[in-house]
Amino acid sequence: MRIGFLGAGRIGAFHAEALKATTGVDDVLIGDVDSARAAEVAHRIGARAAESVDAVFAAGVDAVVIATATASHAELITRAARAGLPAYCEKPIALDLPGTVRALQEVEAAGTLLQMGFQRRFDAGYLAAREAVATGRLGRLHTIRAVTSDPAPPPAAFLPLSGGLIRDCLVHDFDAVRWLTGREVVEVFAAGANGGAAFFREAGDVDTAAALLTLDDGTLVTTTATRYNGAGYDVRMEIAGERDQLVVGLDARTPFTSAEPDGPEPPARPWTGFLERFAPAYRAELAAFVRAASGEARNPCSGTDALHALLVAEACEVSRREHRPVRPAELLKDLADLV
Repeated sequence: MRIGFLGAGRIGAFHAEALKATTGVDDVLIGDVDSARAAEVAHRIGARAAESVDAVFAAGVDAVVIATATASHAELITRAARAGLPAYCEKPIALDLPGTVRALQEVEAAGTLLQMGFQRRFDAGYLAAREAVATGRLGRLHTIRAVTSDPAPPPAAFLPLSGGLIRDCLVHDFDAVRWLTGREVVEVFAAGANGGAAFFREAGDVDTAAALLTLDDGTLVTTTATRYNGAGYDVRMEIAGERDQLVVGLDARTPFTSAEPDGPEPPARPWTGFLERFAPAYRAELAAFVRAASGEARNPCSGTDALHALLVAEACEVSRREHRPVRPAELLKDLADLV
């Protein structure tokens, strides 16, 4: 396959290198708004560079990977759909629900493939936990506890482009909960706090957040996120049932220190960031996209999945601002003219 790769930033460069090494990929053509950056990444990984994003679409590629700035995702998804091209896109589709729905309508009208980048679906620990739930090994689930913690804040300029802590970070937990349990979130109650840099408040964001989710079978889910976890990058999920419980993300590099006298020693090399922690999962999801785009496998993470995760995130944002429980289904009423 000939893959058009859009975006040569940090995650784009990482994905492009992984894609270049993926079985079934014959050619990777990289385009970016910064042509020099595209050329540098292409030279480093042995790919080709295009003069622009437009040049990638004009080159007759078989599929596209979208790893550009968030604000451009919906437009590029639409362009790919209208060109009849399968597309992989980093989350989110758009930063709001109407923009997300409109892009999905373009994909549906074209009948093309859109795979979204929720890499935790390809992580070994999350896959094992999903299997344990599916086989009934844990018994009836009653509690799920999820943690997503960054070791340090992103640059201030990133915040207005990210959608905020809940949409940017906790949305991964929301997707993982739906995928892992096969259940829908029927109610949320969320809160946020700002004890760090002033630029979070200036952007209308928070540096720490927590949400309580209720699933449609009564399972309770707690999710927390922060930009200030000095111990390291920490992503874990505890799935507790009547028979047993599992922990995803508990290994020799999990960044915490036990307070118990006989507890384990703190890690010598704690996880430093998402690219390091989830590198195998990122490679696996791109390989899955190549298989899906070539018709060899089903789409493992659709645009509709991304819409549902964003719906939960939006409900949490409303809850955080208005200090009340919110049902995600309420927000669909505002989209009545679109769906």
